[in-house]
Amino acid sequence: MSQIPSVLFVCVHNAGRSQMAAGWLTHLAGDAVEVRSAGSLPGDQVNPAAVAAMAEVGIDISTATPKVLTTEAVQASDVVITMGCGDACPVFPGKRYLDWELEDPAGQGVEAVRPIRDDIEGRIRGLLAELGVTPAATAPA
Repeated sequence: MSQIPSVLFVCVHNAGRSQMAAGWLTHLAGDAVEVRSAGSLPGDQVNPAAVAAMAEVGIDISTATPKVLTTEAVQASDVVITMGCGDACPVFPGKRYLDWELEDPAGQGVEAVRPIRDDIEGRIRGLLAELGVTPAATAPA
């Protein structure tokens, strides 16, 4: 069997978009993908609106904590997906980089976060298809 692909999600505060993306990928891929997330300037907690929006679809990210982006995390990942962190993300040859333009949910209520959550789900499903990983779970109704 081939090595499990590894994906790193990076945004500035590692409190909203990257945490939701990590939650979706973990939920949909199960053990088929190694999932990391980090921020160039991590916040002190995950955005409560992001936690609430994910809980609505049955995914619990309430125990997640923002982590600082390290060179080691980038080097250990096959795919690095940035979400508005600009030049703060280190670039290494041989890595696949994707930049997802997503609205920042910081300071917004759950109503504003829902479309971001749903956009991320679609992107994660596309990523799984690109990685050749069949979703292990279906999204809750």
